[in-house]
Amino acid sequence: MKIVKVSYTTKIEFVEQNKINIKNVMRELQQLNHSGINYNACLASDNKTFIHTAFFKTDEDQKLLNEIPAFKIFQEQLRASGLESAPKQELLSLVDSSVSIFDL
Repeated sequence: MKIVKVSYTTKIEFVEQNKINIKNVMRELQQLNHSGINYNACLASDNKTFIHTAFFKTDEDQKLLNEIPAFKIFQEQLRASGLESAPKQELLSLVDSSVSIFDL
C-alpha cells in the first residue's frame, strides 16, 4: 500500500473553482468504482489550504488516478491558478484504521 498526502494553499479567488475540480475528480472515481483507490480531500480552517490524502493498493492504482481526465484538468488548473504555496507531498505509513482499507 502507498499513502500520499499533498497539501497546498490556493489564492482565495480560486477556492470555489478548486472545490468544483475536486468534486469532478471524485465523481469520476466514484463512477470508476476502482477498489484500489481511496482518495479524500479536505479544506483547512483558513478556507484556502487543501489537504489531499490518497491510499493506493498498488503503484498501478496511483498511475490510474493520474490518467483520469478530471484529475488532469484539476492539476492543470491548479498549476495555472498562481498558488500561495506550492504543493507539498509526503509519503505516509499506516499504523491502523477504524475501517478496513484494502482488507489489510
